[in-house]
Amino acid sequence: MKLPKAPPVVSDINVTPMVDVMLVLLIIFMVITPMLSKGVNVTMVKTHNPIKMQEADKEDAILIAITRDGKVFLSPGNSLIQVDQLSGKVKDLQQNRTDKTVYIKADARARFSGVTDVIDNLRTAGVDQLGLLTEEIQDKKKGLSL
Repeated sequence: MKLPKAPPVVSDINVTPMVDVMLVLLIIFMVITPMLSKGVNVTMVKTHNPIKMQEADKEDAILIAITRDGKVFLSPGNSLIQVDQLSGKVKDLQQNRTDKTVYIKADARARFSGVTDVIDNLRTAGVDQLGLLTEEIQDKKKGLSL
């Protein structure tokens, strides 16, 4: 009686499981990434000549968002805060920083009095460098030539 021969050993790497795992990870990151937006979404004021402020996109930048209905959010942490508590919190956040700039991102339809209350409380906290975040108006005539 003859014993059956074992098949030859395959020395190639099987990449199919690795590709499956990578595709699952890719899908997870594609779904999660839009949810990681920093701060609160507001419709910012549009302007013709904005100044680029790359420092506002940093992870540890102090960012204050003012919504249309007057709510104030403080980042990092993206927490809802009362305007009268703002000066103490910002003072604590600025303790050991070299960049003392505080960025304000206000909704275009927010009441001006709400924005000035935030600025007044920041001045009380000793903030002397403010950055007002805006969006650039996309000019439709730029690409046309006559």
